[in-house]
Formats: sequence, C-alpha cells, structure tokens
Amino acid sequence: MKLRANRKQLLFLSRETSGNFQKEGTLQVGRQEKRALTDRFCRLRGNLLFIMKKQDGELEEVLLLERCEVLKLPEDDRRLAVSFESGDPPVLLQFSSCSDCESWLAALRDANTDTLRRRITQLYALINKHARLHDAPEETERLEDDGRAGGAAPAAKVSPLHLTVECRGVVAVAARVQVQVCVIDMHTHTLRKHCCTEIAEGPDDSVFRTSVCFRGDYPLDHNSRIKVNVYNAEEPMTHTTRSFLGFTSFSIRDLLRSKEPHISLSLRTMDGVNEVGEVKVSRLQMEGESDDKTPPEHKCPALCDCLHGSVHDRENSPMMRAVLCAQVCKVYRFQTEDQRWLLVREQMSETPLSFSLPKQLLKTLIHQHTSRVQEVKELGDLSPHWDGLRHDVINHCNHLLGCYQETLTELDKLSVSSCFKSSTSKSVRHLQFVPTNLHSQRMEVTCPGSTGVWYDVITFGAPTDHHQAFKHGGLKRLLNKHTNHRDSSISYSQEESSRARELLASVAQLQPLVFGLAEELLSVSLELNTSRLLQVLDSLAQQTEQFVHALKDELVKNALLAIHKQYSAHCNNSSHVHSNGLLCDNSPANQEGRPSLHKAEYDEEEWDRTWANVAKSLNCIFAMVDRIKGREDRPPEMTSSEQQEATGDTNSQNTGGTIISASSSSPSTPSWQEELLPLVVTLRDCVREAVGKARAAMTFVVLQGAVAATIAQGPVQLVQRRHAVFSQALSAVVCGFLLKLYGGLEDSEFLQQLHTAGVLVQFEALLSTYGDEVGMLEDMEVGVADLSRVVFTVTEAKTEQPDDLLPKLHGTWGSLVVEVPLPPETFTLLPQELKDGCLIQIHPVLFNIGINQQQSLAERFGDSSLQERVNQQSCERLKAYCYTLRDRLPEMAGVQSLSDLLSSLDRSVEARKRKNVEVLWIAAMVCRKVNGVRLTSCKSAKDRTAMSVTLEQCVLLRERHALSQQHFSTALDCMRRSRLSWGQMLGCYSPSGLTVSGLDAGEQPSGLQSSWLPQSLAPKAPRRHLYPVAFLLVTSHLLVLWLILSLVILLAKYQ
Repeated sequence: MKLRANRKQLLFLSRETSGNFQKEGTLQVGRQEKRALTDRFCRLRGNLLFIMKKQDGELEEVLLLERCEVLKLPEDDRRLAVSFESGDPPVLLQFSSCSDCESWLAALRDANTDTLRRRITQLYALINKHARLHDAPEETERLEDDGRAGGAAPAAKVSPLHLTVECRGVVAVAARVQVQVCVIDMHTHTLRKHCCTEIAEGPDDSVFRTSVCFRGDYPLDHNSRIKVNVYNAEEPMTHTTRSFLGFTSFSIRDLLRSKEPHISLSLRTMDGVNEVGEVKVSRLQMEGESDDKTPPEHKCPALCDCLHGSVHDRENSPMMRAVLCAQVCKVYRFQTEDQRWLLVREQMSETPLSFSLPKQLLKTLIHQHTSRVQEVKELGDLSPHWDGLRHDVINHCNHLLGCYQETLTELDKLSVSSCFKSSTSKSVRHLQFVPTNLHSQRMEVTCPGSTGVWYDVITFGAPTDHHQAFKHGGLKRLLNKHTNHRDSSISYSQEESSRARELLASVAQLQPLVFGLAEELLSVSLELNTSRLLQVLDSLAQQTEQFVHALKDELVKNALLAIHKQYSAHCNNSSHVHSNGLLCDNSPANQEGRPSLHKAEYDEEEWDRTWANVAKSLNCIFAMVDRIKGREDRPPEMTSSEQQEATGDTNSQNTGGTIISASSSSPSTPSWQEELLPLVVTLRDCVREAVGKARAAMTFVVLQGAVAATIAQGPVQLVQRRHAVFSQALSAVVCGFLLKLYGGLEDSEFLQQLHTAGVLVQFEALLSTYGDEVGMLEDMEVGVADLSRVVFTVTEAKTEQPDDLLPKLHGTWGSLVVEVPLPPETFTLLPQELKDGCLIQIHPVLFNIGINQQQSLAERFGDSSLQERVNQQSCERLKAYCYTLRDRLPEMAGVQSLSDLLSSLDRSVEARKRKNVEVLWIAAMVCRKVNGVRLTSCKSAKDRTAMSVTLEQCVLLRERHALSQQHFSTALDCMRRSRLSWGQMLGCYSPSGLTVSGLDAGEQPSGLQSSWLPQSLAPKAPRRHLYPVAFLLVTSHLLVLWLILSLVILLAKYQ
C-alpha cells in the first residue's frame, strides 16, 4: 500500500547524522525469493526503514513498519522477511552474519506503534515508582499531619505561572527555532499541547528565548510534567514542514523546589541518546523575591497569586470566558527609570461575537423585511400606481430576504467550527457581515506593590464590503449619488407607520359596527318602541364617537395634505414603470379613485369638516328621535268613541313601555322608519366618505414608510453593503463595550457615566486616501455614523453558561438595542438606573490618518479632503460629548482637564500636516480619560494596526509606568516580534530581514519600504535596514519625463 508523504521531509530525515538512527548498515534487499537480492544501504529510524542505493545516496524506498510482521526464514538464518497485512509482496532482507540478523530482527520488531506504546507505559510505571520512592518521606509527613482528615491531600493546584524558555547551542543546525510546549498528565498518561510559538534571538546569536504563560484555570499541579519540543523553522514565512531538533522535559515540582529561579536541562534527540543543546527554564520573578524565606515550592504560587489576582478573578470569570476565546499570551519584564521591574502581560484573543452578532443582525433584518412584506400585502386592493409601489417594495424585500437567508445558513455552518474570519477571506460573499481579523488586544501592567492595570484595544479590519469592491467608490459616495437622483418623496418614521396601521385596523373594525347599529336602528324603528330605540341609539352614539375620535388624528390630516402636494408636484410627469412591468402615472392621481383628494386647490380644513359631518349627522338622528319621542309622549286628543275603540282593541299590546296602536297614528303622519331613513343614509354616507379618505391617507403613510425603508434607501446592493459594513462595526463595538463594562464593574463613576452621558467609542483608522482605501474609508464613515442609533442595556442572565452571557440583539434597523446579560451576583451590584433597564447611548467618532506609501502619493499628487472632513467632524462630536460629560458629571476625575487636550486636538486637526499621527495620539488620550472604547483598524488589521498598537502600549508604559527610555526601543521591538510570531505582522518583516513596513500581506510593491511611514511607527528590522529614499526623486523625475515624451509625440503626430 502506497502512502502520500512529503518527499523533501523524508529526504531530510534519511540524511541526518548517524546518531539519530537505531540501526544502519548495508543489506541485501529484494521483493521475490527467486530473483537476486541487491545491495542497499538501510537506516532504521522509529517506524521508518529508509532504503538507499548507497550511503548518502539517492533514497529509493521507505517502508512504514506498521501492520506488518517480521519473520526469520527457516531455510536461511541470515534472512528476514517483512510481510504486510495489506497483501503487498514481502520484503526480503539478507545480512552478512547471524548476529547482525538477530540484532536487526529485534530492532525491526520493536519499530512499530504498539511496541512503542508498551515501552512508554513501562517507562511511565518506572517513573511513577521512582517518584513515589523519592517522595515517600514527604508523603509520610503529610499523612501524619492530615491523618485526622482521613487520607492524603490531593496535589496542590498551581496558580498562574509564567516561564521563560531559552534554547542554547542549537544555532549550528538552525537559524530560527520553534518551540512546542506540552503538558504531561501523570495520572492519565496523556499529552496535552499547550502552545507552539516562534522565538526570537536573545543577547547573542546562540540563544533563542521565548515566554510561556499558564493561566489560573489551566489544569496544572505539582505532579504535572512539561515537555519542550524544539523544531527547526528555517522559513517562517512559507508553509514548509518543520524538522525536529530535540526535546526535554521537567516537572513542576522540580521547578518550584529549585533554589535558583531557573533549571537547566539537556536538549536530546528523539532516541534520547545525543545532546544537541541546552534548555534553560526560568520563573519570572519580581524584585525582593529572592530575600523571601518562603520555601521555593510555595513561593511561586504565592507570587503569582499576588501579581495576577486580577487574572484569576477577572480573566477566568464566566463573562470573560463567554466573550473571549483562542487566547495567546506573552509575558515581559522591563526595567523602569528607578531600576525596578515591570511585569507586562500581553494577551490577544479572538471572540465568538465575530459570528454571533452578525447572525443575530441577519435574523433581525429577515424578520423585519418579512413583516414589511406582510404589512403591505394586507393593504388589500389598491389603485394601479399604489399597487405598483407595493410590488416594488415586495420585490426589494424578497431580494434581500433571499440573500440574507442564504448568508445566515452559511454562517450557521461555519460558526460551528470557527469564530474568526481571516484577511484571506475578506472578499468571500457569505462572510460579508463578519468582521475581518477581530481581536482584543489586552495589556496588563503589574508594578511592584500594586495590582495589575489593564489597557484594552479592539483591532479589526476596516468595516467595509470587499466583496462588492470599490469600483464606484464607498458608501458615502454611493449614498450621495442616490440622494441626488432620487425623488424628494415624503417619508414617514417607523412610529408613524405603526400608528397608521393601528388606525387602519380601528377603521376596519369600527365601520361595520357603525353600519350595523344604523341598520339595527331602522329595524327597531318598525317596532315603535321608544325604549328599545333609545337603547340602540346610545350604542350607535358610542361607536360613532369612537370612530370620530380615531379619525381626529393629525396624521390623517397631514397625510391628505401630503397626497395633494405630491399630486401637484408630479402631475406633469410622464410615466413610471414599476418592477411588475406596470406603466402608470408617476403621480397619485388615480390613488383610491377619489377625485376629492386631487382638487387643484386643496382646503386644509376639508378633513375637519369630513369627520365633523359624521358627528353632525349623528346629532340630526338624535334630534329626530327626540322629536318622535316628544310627539308620542303628547298624543293628540281623541273622541270618546275612538277611546272606547282603542280600549277594546284586542290587537293592542303592553310591553312595559309606551303602548302605541297601529290605528292610533294618523294616516297623514309618516312612520318612524320613514323619518329616520334619510338621516341614517346621510350618516352612512358621511362615515363612508371619512373611511375612504382615512384609508387612502393611512395607506399612503404605510406605503411611503415602506418605500422610505426599502426603495428609498437605494438599490439592493447598496442596502446590503450598508448592512454588511454596519454588522462588522457593530461586532467590534460590542466586544469593546463588554470588555470596558467588565473591567469597570467596581468603578462607581464609570457606571454613573454610562446611564448619565453614555460611552464614547473612538475608531482609529490608518487608511490612506488613495486607491481602493478611499472607498474603505467612505464605507467606514457611514458604518460608524449608523452606530449612533444603537443603544445598550444591561440585563440579568438566567445562568452562567456561555450562551446565556452572550449579548442579545433586538429591535429594528435604525433602533437596535443590544442586551448585555450579567451574572445575578454581579447584576445586583449595579446602580438602580442600570438595573431598571436604562438605555446606554454610544457616541462614535472616527479619526483617520493614512501612514503608508499610498498616503504619501495622495498627499503629494492626490486629494486628502475626505480625511480632513472626517477628522474635523469627529473632533466636533468629541468636543460635544466631553462638554456634556463635564456638565453632567463635573466631579468626575480628569474631566476638568479635558479642555487643554481638546484644544491641542483642534489645533492638530487644523494644522493640515502630512501624516499627522498626533491627531490619533491626542484622540486616544481623550478617549482613555473619559473611559471610552478604543478600536484600531487598517485594511486588514495586520501590519499598520500592529505597529500602532505596539507603539501605543510602549508609550503607555513610558508615560504611566516609568518605562526606562533606554529600554523603550527594546520593548517596542519585543512586542512587534510577538505580533510577528502571532501572525499579525507577516508583511512587516520579510524572511531575509529587510523591513517592509506599513503594508498588508499581498500588497508589497517593489521598492516601497518603511521610509514612507512616520518615524514613530516604522518598526525596527531584525538585522539590517533598507531605506530607498531616492524612490521619491525617481518618481517625480519619471513623471516629468513622461510629460516631455507625451508632448514630443503629440508634436510629431500633428506635424
């Protein structure tokens, strides 16, 4: 059976030094007994048998010694046969002597997985036996101390642990090194991978150094062993397979018992025979620890508990575990100005919100469009023009519904196995709504004698629609084009549309009741029973009063006036073709077929007279009934013979009311029905007229509201683009808000700020105003502006399960509410306003400064007015928020000192300076002072974003934690190397060591390097720098040369 294998890797394994093989030598190899065997050089490594034509020659064949049997042939004691269960022909091996045959037979039989597992189990048993013998005195003492408890105590759990791993002596075989750290569980004999990271050079070329962080919730105890595997990583920027260099292992108990803060271990080959280097494992210590008399075994857990209590209490809380996932950490020690040490912990995490919130938004939009289709369908029969509008709305909604349902289905499939969208997938159609490279960048700084301070920044790719690309610009430009070309039709808010639907329902319910009672009044009039007549009349009066009260809505009056204005404005237009193919007037001239709605001069008081006529016609009925009742109460005088005849009339009836004989009325007096019929007909005509006008007005409102929310927003592609951009921005903002809320639950001022003034959300963009990134910035501007209509509210979670702690999205487009659930014990500590469901407003601002080479081209030859306008508008909004916060919370710490920062920001924005990154720094300072949410973006949230975040972190260490100035560059370089190892700055450092800064992966033009960046953002190269400054001069000279040549060609052509 043939297996696929990496030929390059197999060649590398077969040509290593002899010490890495269990057996090697020249053998005679063949497949059939009858054919002659040929001499081949064979090497056995693990379960692989390499067969080569000669030593260090060409690799001919590799045998995988699995599911096979190695037998010694009875007819020849120097020959072995390797037979496979797959049925392949056996391989024959012949040796020069019987002793060689026996040694190879033992080695080949042991070279399979089953045998290796048995040996590993035996070794584990042997290690446990020696460990028990070694720890017997300590266990005896523990049993004596804990004898009252009835048994031995379990192994103590280790608190958060931070280690430094140094590899020495491997530079001879590797230029770069990759370290894999695994944890061996001594109870279950299982291996659990913890991390795998590229590590950078140390003080000299022979040392490689990295850090390893074990969080407080990691299942680590004193019996655990750590295994360190070291690999050769020659080409980190490619996908070539790594080669194994060596391994070592140590126990947590040995590390904690060591008198020194480190232990040195030998790095050995796979067979454990040869040493290829040294590994030094150190515990990160703060100053003063070495003077502590605490036993070493208990000192490190106590130190970690002291320094990282916030890690254990906050980072491992159910809230954080629900929001963050796939975390990677780095730990550093930096020296301060006063020669003390800072412990800095960097953490980059993904979040399930990348898929959770887009899916919720899609469900909300699907429900909203489905409801809108149902609403317009329920309007019944309409005139041709209005029916065409309805068809346009339904067609628009159905197109979006199809796209969104398909996208939601794909996201449901993808979110099962992933919670992250990489930059390589930013143009995938089904991932339009998912933010690109969304990460939380968190830094904890611990000073001696103080608790940790957290600094959070959310990084993600600029919220934009890469799938639709930027051929016609971004959202801002597209919306402006659509606004200029669309008709200035009247639009109604969602509340007005809801009121119109309620009024239509009321009219549909009350009109049959009024008509039914009117018919009943006529029927009762035949009974000539005044009591019954008055009873029906009272019911009619009540229903008519409700009817008139419903019609006395200003919305109806305004809608009728709007219909007339629209008719007047469009009466001269030719025609309009709807999506159903209907060609009709562009005006509502035929709407509902009511000529009274389209008079040349519309009287604004006409509607008041309409519903007033209903009331007057009802009053006329009341007057007629009163007259009838009065006439019957005072009957005309009768003669005695008539009275006797009336008294003796057997047809007279007594029903408890006024008794009226059929012969008592004069033949000349009309009947009650004849008297009431004209008045009832008038009432019904007035009601019918009022219902017709009200229904036309409310139908107009509902249709115009639907048109404003669908067709008026632009083509389907434009609406979909806007929703996708908003979804990406919303996911990032919600993630940042949750981290800010979780970190400020104990800050009473911050909680008061939330329900008093809201929270500031500051977007820092590093996009250029050249090429496609202009469209990205236009998308981002609209997406950030749409966030101002989103509010947050805090609710109490049902349980502490991750699904119950994820934020929930509800509402409609334009009025979305994000519910943030908190555990019950945390929710009870909030202010009463937040517990009562107070809405938390967000105030988004966007500041953009392009820093790459495209921005240099834009400032030299292009246009940067978009950037200037965005920054100016955001500056005004930021000042408005700060002034509001100062007025409402004047005693808040730091709020009174904002004036100087805002003045500096204003001057920086007005300065029109090239690549003026001071705008970003000052805006970030203001944001941190007002407890705002910080978000940083570039095209893909890799190179430029990583450089900005690392610079900001180092500036914070220098300004707030007294980082030594001579260590500033070292700290910056270390943090940027971490981003490189995490895959966030793949475009910043090339494999050869040349600086390629400010570019996202895949956009590296020839000859453009970090000289185009601001000096503070340009990263330090690992080895040497390349500064092609002359490219600017060459570019300008080429432009002049091109102009001269063009003129020469034109002159030659016309001569």
